[in-house]
Amino acid sequence: MALKEEIEKRRTFGIISHPDAGKTTLTEKLLLFGGAIQKAGAVKSNKIKKHATSDFMEIERQRGISVATSVMGFEYKGVKINLLDTPGHEDFAEDTYRTLTAVDSVIMVIDCAKGVEPQTRKLLEVCRMRKTPVIVFINKMDREGKNPFDLLDEIEKELRIDLRPLTWPISIGKTFKGVYNLYEKSLILFNQGEKQSTENSIEIKDLSDGAIDEIIGEHFANILRHDVELIEGVYSEFEIEDYLEAMISPVFFGSAVNNFGVRELLDGFIKIAPTPRSRETDLKIIHPDDKNFTGFVFKIHANLDPKHRDRIAFLRICSGKFERNKNYYHVRENRTLKFSNPTAFMAQEKNVVDEAYPGDIIGLYDSGIFKIGDTLTEGEKMNFKGIPQFSPELFKYVVNADPLKTKQLNKGLEQLTDEGVAQLFTKKTDNRKVLGTVGALQFEVIQHRLKSEYSASCNFEHISLFKACWISSKNKKKMEEFIFEKLHHMATDKEGRPVFLAESAWALQMAQEKNPEIHFHFISEFKEE
Repeated sequence: MALKEEIEKRRTFGIISHPDAGKTTLTEKLLLFGGAIQKAGAVKSNKIKKHATSDFMEIERQRGISVATSVMGFEYKGVKINLLDTPGHEDFAEDTYRTLTAVDSVIMVIDCAKGVEPQTRKLLEVCRMRKTPVIVFINKMDREGKNPFDLLDEIEKELRIDLRPLTWPISIGKTFKGVYNLYEKSLILFNQGEKQSTENSIEIKDLSDGAIDEIIGEHFANILRHDVELIEGVYSEFEIEDYLEAMISPVFFGSAVNNFGVRELLDGFIKIAPTPRSRETDLKIIHPDDKNFTGFVFKIHANLDPKHRDRIAFLRICSGKFERNKNYYHVRENRTLKFSNPTAFMAQEKNVVDEAYPGDIIGLYDSGIFKIGDTLTEGEKMNFKGIPQFSPELFKYVVNADPLKTKQLNKGLEQLTDEGVAQLFTKKTDNRKVLGTVGALQFEVIQHRLKSEYSASCNFEHISLFKACWISSKNKKKMEEFIFEKLHHMATDKEGRPVFLAESAWALQMAQEKNPEIHFHFISEFKEE
């Protein structure tokens, strides 16, 4: 099949939400409709009977939250869908931010009772920054929640986005009857406890049709007519181009746990969601249909399979065709590599692939040569932009709890921090290891994974720090003077670059004011001077 046809077939998207909005459940139901899994796992609070397909790390199963991005590919109605399920918990936001660099669109899940929550705002900001098209799925309609119009007003006001409902709920909670598909002009009935099927869908071209009164009752039929009239009067016509330009977000209603409204979401998604999009490098814009292969690493995961101590680099293909056993150029390392076992994912299950196309996410076995943000090409020297590592805000000293396992601890820290969820610094004065994260839960995850995956034990000691920032300067002498003067507050990162550990906002401000020739960087993506 020609490259252009393969590109047209693909949709690569991420699912984002605040914790407990039902994101992982929705992921599973999408996989069910795609035939990728036969039975869904029930995810209920922190007690997991059958853990969700996308939550495969042991700590995720124990806590009932997603802490790592899962990648799943499946086919639906002739479309190849690459779905990235991201962590909802704010302590793992950095992983989500980076994942959003690898997708072409997003489905945002909102709980109908809770509405817009803090984490939703942050994630939407990242989408806005990247002009990523967003579809909104309002979940848990079978439970008591906010009035749909109030909810839409709240989302528009809080997230500063324009919405257009494509389905509309008929009542809510105990009296929830189903949804009316404004796009397809059909009624989809909700039956608690029953699997949704096409039999539940009734074509209604005209809402004045008296058959609706018999199906859902006169009271609810009149409310629906009134609501739809209001929607058509208040909201402008849905234009796909506006959605693709991230100027408007279509809205779907449903109940993921009951499999309801998910098919309409998926059908709508494959019709309107963008195919793989162009990406920016420091050299030029890369288009998906460019003949030469390009791709970038947006995530690294150690020990995806605990039985085999493997390390996988997740690569987003941006252009051309990737082929197994073909030589590709690793730009940062300035060397050529060949991959004999590239894999496609279905959560934890991996299959070797012979070829992959723009939009696809593949896993490359990594012996430690990849870092987040690395670019692979067919020989061109360029780097994809916008895959940052953020300055951590929480810090702790690492204390080895078992000196006999020092080697395992060092290897574990090295590999786990390569994943980008935490950063490792070494203090200049005493060589003590400092772990920095953007969320408190990260320390617990790292401690747990060191024990279960590397048989290494560590404790953490409090260290009072405000910020870690990378420093650079064109004036080599000034740089040396600054490092000497601030030696007790200096560390190096894993690449050996100097990092200033500021104890307070005031200390950072003073250092900046007194040293105008020193540049302080709050993300690691900056050009060396």
